[in-house]
Amino acid sequence: MICLLPLEQWIIQKRREFHKYPELSFNEHMTQKRIINSLKEFDLESSPIADTGVIADITGSGPGPCIAIRSDTDALPIQEERTAYNSEYISCHNGVMHACGHDGHMAIVLGVARMLFEKRHEFPGKVRLIFQPAEEQYPGGAKKVIDDGGLAGVDAIIGLHIFGDIDVGDVRFCPGPLMANSNDFSIRIKGKGGHVSTPEHCINPLEMAADLISRSRLESAMKVDPSRHVFGFGMVTGGARTNIIPDDVHISGSYRTFDEMDTVTIRNVLDTILISIMEKYAREDIVGVPSYELDVVHGYPVLVNDPVFTSAASKLLKQLFTKVDDNASPIFGSEDFAYYLRQIPGMFLFLGTYDPKKDIIESNHSSSFDIDESILMQGVQILCSIALDFLNKPGEYIH
Repeated sequence: MICLLPLEQWIIQKRREFHKYPELSFNEHMTQKRIINSLKEFDLESSPIADTGVIADITGSGPGPCIAIRSDTDALPIQEERTAYNSEYISCHNGVMHACGHDGHMAIVLGVARMLFEKRHEFPGKVRLIFQPAEEQYPGGAKKVIDDGGLAGVDAIIGLHIFGDIDVGDVRFCPGPLMANSNDFSIRIKGKGGHVSTPEHCINPLEMAADLISRSRLESAMKVDPSRHVFGFGMVTGGARTNIIPDDVHISGSYRTFDEMDTVTIRNVLDTILISIMEKYAREDIVGVPSYELDVVHGYPVLVNDPVFTSAASKLLKQLFTKVDDNASPIFGSEDFAYYLRQIPGMFLFLGTYDPKKDIIESNHSSSFDIDESILMQGVQILCSIALDFLNKPGEYIH
């Protein structure tokens, strides 16, 4: 084993290395090597999983349950802006950036690995470390980890996410739904094109698209409480010149909910509106149009924290930290950690990094996003504390 820096310095160094050399989803090859080599620094062996991920087990002093701790590893296709802080670790990869905190997540879980490896004679059971690729891109890396046996023998799982719009050091979570599902839709509306000077010979798909856009938000809100969903259009494409009515228009957008039935309801609202628009614009003298095609791609499911596990973790964290909100409002962001929680009990929590005194104020996915590195050790302490408490008192966490 090589001589290591003190833990906090070590994880800050690791975080900056990951930040400097980001890689996109499903392409985290060098990141994978850095994780494996980092674990080797204190003699912890690991294995690849999910193609570009890493898995490692820390075995305790005797028989007991197994808890998994997960970090995501991928970056985003964003060009990083130079700031007052990042001159030493700004991304070296053009158009790629760790703009969502995954560099911090990897550093935290490496810190957890080092701390628990040193304490392995003091706890029963096993800790599994999962460094998961491709959280940022459907279908996500979590499914691949599960398919590759990453949860085999695991009794519970915990994960953490750094957020730029939560005050630095604040810990937030709640039992039950914490993050929404994600659903992307694309619609093709087909009409009949022609010259704008003779609209009587045409069925204008742009006008039908305008009807759809103006009605959808209102009518979805009539069916599903606005506090339980978000709905929006992100792209409209169609037409080539100002004096030509196009034959068709493509529209795409997204909606998110905390309940699968609400997801179905909003899909039905879209269908109902489109059918009524087709009827409104239909003409007896033009056959076969208007028509539409609606395709919905369901992304990650609702992330649901196990109530029993979350209650036990909440009691522990409130004893250790001053700023713990265990009844936080769910957010409309989505996470493929939800797939793990569909398999085994556990929880996901948020750790804030918003720090206006240090001018660290950007939200996740900003080209100027950065983190207050003081929270890295806090993240290590949070995850280690829950893991050790679970291993010593599993009956308080799971049925």
